[in-house]
Amino acid sequence: MKKSILILNASVVNEGRTFPADVLVKDGLIDRIGTGFSHLPADTVIDATGKHLLPGVIDDQVHFREPGLTHKADLHTESRAAVAGGVTSFMEMPNTVPNTLTQELLAEKYALAARKSLANYSFFMGASNDNLSEILKTNLREVCGIKVFMGSSTGNMLVDKEQALRGIFRESPMLVATHCEDEATVRANAEKYRSQYGDDAPVWIHPLVRNEEACLRSSSFAVSLAKEYNTRLHILHISTADELPLFTNEIPLEQKRITAEVCVHHLWFSADDYSRLGNRIKCNPAIKDKRHKKALMEALLDNRLDIIATDHAPHTREEKSHGYWQSHAGLPLVQHPLLLMLEFYHNGQISLEKIAEKMSHAPATCFQVENRGYLREGYHADLVLVDLNGGTAVTENNLHYKCGWSPLEGHRLRSAITHTLVSGHLVYAGGVFDESRCGQRLLFSR
Repeated sequence: MKKSILILNASVVNEGRTFPADVLVKDGLIDRIGTGFSHLPADTVIDATGKHLLPGVIDDQVHFREPGLTHKADLHTESRAAVAGGVTSFMEMPNTVPNTLTQELLAEKYALAARKSLANYSFFMGASNDNLSEILKTNLREVCGIKVFMGSSTGNMLVDKEQALRGIFRESPMLVATHCEDEATVRANAEKYRSQYGDDAPVWIHPLVRNEEACLRSSSFAVSLAKEYNTRLHILHISTADELPLFTNEIPLEQKRITAEVCVHHLWFSADDYSRLGNRIKCNPAIKDKRHKKALMEALLDNRLDIIATDHAPHTREEKSHGYWQSHAGLPLVQHPLLLMLEFYHNGQISLEKIAEKMSHAPATCFQVENRGYLREGYHADLVLVDLNGGTAVTENNLHYKCGWSPLEGHRLRSAITHTLVSGHLVYAGGVFDESRCGQRLLFSR
């Protein structure tokens, strides 16, 4: 039996409103939302005076590296970091070792998460040039989607045969999520800069190697295929202003067949930061010129971009310490996405209601997650309590990633995560974890 939890005197941020309320959690669900609940019995009472209560973050793009790459991350360590940052549910990518290209391998990942993950979880089924028959076996209700690498990245899962892509887009009965970078363009650019700089290339060429043209070519092709076959397409980590005309804000999210996300690092960093952070911010698609940051934020606010995610992709310090060509691409972020977006709130760039929409409501709607992503009676109690004035210093000592580093080290963020509830379990409170319960498998209303 799960403990009942009573949250009193919170400022609730939910569905476009911020309002004072108490919340009673029973049997893992939100039992009641209202006022004057101080008399109600509960196993645990949290006084949320002066704090804001939001639906837990749903991160639709993470790489937790298990199985096969657990020297740099695993389902326990990274889910631990996630809940410390208010991320209550995640959707994990298939470029583990072995790649998740069969239903048996997919089932093995779910079994691992059931034993190890502190957050709720789902896993993408991976696509290759020749596994369409396996893709079509995927359970729509129990799996978040199909992941297609239309540009090469960590894990060698590139799908580069047009016939294979057409088969996936034509036949897939569920959401197809794509990494879009045109491989031919990237290779041509890499050859150009390798001839210019040799083996000692500077990291600031990364957004020139993986440039705007590479992104736009691939995203445009994905959109054209989705329109041709009426595929439910979700394009991951949009990084350029050039791609934004591909997306619309003229219809509600639940009616869109083509959606897109932006990641926190493409809003936070720019190419100017390579001189300071080097390979620490090398990722695919690349962090680009600062003009893109402004355009991406504008598109997020006007709903051309639908979701905020992290693309959390940890590597060891050693893997990041090589020269540009050899250094691994990806950065760890899942402990701080909500706090980063709250910095934009403090700067007057986004509202609390919009943050909840893009980090919780929209992922739930986009992926049709069952009974999560909103503060509603009867929904799973995935909740995060935030002190907007609490302050969080990002230091090596308070990181929960197995890789042990963050590109945010040295920053002091103005807000703090004080409590996180996952499926009604108070997994994180005041810096202390209760690991007596694991998260739950996400289900989808399809």
